Amino acid sequence: MFLAADNVVKGVMISLVFASVVTWTIWLAKTLQLAAARFRASRGLRLLSETPTMAGALVALAGRSGTVADMVLATQQEFELSDPAIDHAGGEGLKMRVGSALARTEARAGRRMARGTGVLATIGSTAPFVGLFGTVWGIMNSFIGISQAQTTNLAIVAPGIAEALLATAIGLVAAIPAVIIYNVFARSVTGYRHLLADASAEIERIVSRDLDFRNLADPGRAKLASAGE
Repeated sequence: MFLAADNVVKGVMISLVFASVVTWTIWLAKTLQLAAARFRASRGLRLLSETPTMAGALVALAGRSGTVADMVLATQQEFELSDPAIDHAGGEGLKMRVGSALARTEARAGRRMARGTGVLATIGSTAPFVGLFGTVWGIMNSFIGISQAQTTNLAIVAPGIAEALLATAIGLVAAIPAVIIYNVFARSVTGYRHLLADASAEIERIVSRDLDFRNLADPGRAKLASAGE
């Protein structure tokens, strides 16, 4: 049926097969990427929950990759930049800056993980219409063939209509998996971002704990911070 189809219908079929290949390629690549990212995030969150201080978190995540490790490094960098001002201004400003840095790191990781899934949404929404266009074009050619042959014999009409309907079938074959895979990835990315949010909250608790112990180590500093507030 493909070889006997009109050139336009052939082009539609080829484009839909290519879209289907793209869908499954994205599925494989994003599945591996998400699995690795979720594993690193879960491991980082577990390590954070086992250490009470930022120094311990740095040691636990030293040499490890992943967004949680990036969050810890960004927090430590903010600690170092803010250290001279903590004794005079207190720790509230540091907490706000750390929260902002963690939020941006989490957002960047979420965007990076969602990259490519928009293609699936596009394929899922447009492939049925592309297939329908091929079907309409093929049926038009069939009617033209009927008028030229001046007969309504089913043996003459049926092959052209079957070729046209094949385009719609391929369009559905391309669109249905794309929609399903897109929805699965959307839920997976949301779950991944929840893991990062848990890690961010854990880091903020560690920062707050470090500041409290810093004030306990120097009662004069604690009084100064209270007076500043």
